[in-house]
Amino acid sequence: MTEAARALWITGPRVAEIRPTEVTPGSEDYVLHTLFSGISRGTERLVFEGRVPESEYQTMRAPMQGGEFPFPVKYGYSAVGQIQDGPDAGRIVFALHPHQTRFACPQSMAVPVPPAVPAARAVLAANMETALNILWDAQVQPGDRVAVVGAGTVGALAGYLAARIPGTETCLIDVDPTRDALARALGCAFAAPDAGPGEADVVIHASATEAGLATALTLAGLEATVIEASWFGTRPTTISLGAAFHQKRLRLVASQVGRIPAHRAARWTHRRRLEAALRLLNDPVLDTLISGESPFDMAAQDYAHILDAPETLCHRLRYEG
Repeated sequence: MTEAARALWITGPRVAEIRPTEVTPGSEDYVLHTLFSGISRGTERLVFEGRVPESEYQTMRAPMQGGEFPFPVKYGYSAVGQIQDGPDAGRIVFALHPHQTRFACPQSMAVPVPPAVPAARAVLAANMETALNILWDAQVQPGDRVAVVGAGTVGALAGYLAARIPGTETCLIDVDPTRDALARALGCAFAAPDAGPGEADVVIHASATEAGLATALTLAGLEATVIEASWFGTRPTTISLGAAFHQKRLRLVASQVGRIPAHRAARWTHRRRLEAALRLLNDPVLDTLISGESPFDMAAQDYAHILDAPETLCHRLRYEG
C-alpha cells in the first residue's frame, strides 16, 4: 500500500524545500509516524552546501537517503517515530532516516527506544553513537587527562562520556565562552583554546577547523593520542607536523562512525552499538544539547539559519499529528 508523506529535500546549494513523498512499505517493513527528528549541524551543513567530495558519494550516503549527491538529496539520520500497525503498533523506535513525516523502515533498522528515554531526547542517538565510537577509538583509561577541542554536539557528548570514566580529568575547549555552562553541566571543565590544559593523555578534536586541530596537537602530552573526529568535506586542511609533533611521538588517529574499531568488531554490530547509545541517553542533563525546536513545516525556511547559527547544537524538528 502506498501512503502520502512529506520530506525535506536539499535541491541545490543552500536550497531546501518540503516535497510530497510516497511511502511504499515492503513486507518486512514497519510504517512509522515521525514524532521528532534531529538536525546534525556538522554533516548536514556540508551536504546543504554541496561540499561532499565526489570520491565519498557512496561512503557518505545515509542509510535511508533519498536521491543522489550532490542534489537533489533527502538527507538525515536521526528520526524517532511510532510504529503504526501490526503487533508492534505503538512502539517508539529510533531509525537512521531523513526528515520526513511518515516513512517505511526495515524492521531490522528500527531500534526500540528504552522506556526511560523520552522520545524527544532520543534524537541524540546518532550523535551519541558517534561519540561512543570516538571513545572506543581513543581508548580513554581511568585517571586519564582528556581534552576535547570543539564543544559541538559530538564533542560535548564525547566529553560527557569521558568524564564518567573513573578518575578522568576532562576539559571541553571551545572558542565560544558560552559553552562553559554546557561543559559544567556535562561534568567537564572548560577552557578557551589558548588556555587549555596541556600534557593530555588523549585529545579528541571535533571542531572541524584547522585552528582546532593545531590546538589539539599542542595540548597532547608525550606519546599521547590525538583523535581526529572532524570531517572537513571538500575543504583543504593544513596540518603542521613540525614543531614538537615528532619529538613528542604523537599518534594521530581518524575516527569515523561508519566502521566499528577493529578491537571490538568481533563482538559488536552496528545495531548493538546503537542500542548502547540509546541506553546512554537515560540522563536528563543531555537535554541541554537540544539548542532549539521548531515544527517540521518550518524546516525548509529555517534550515539555512539553523545550520549557519554557531550556537546550534542539535536542533529538533517536531512533527504534528
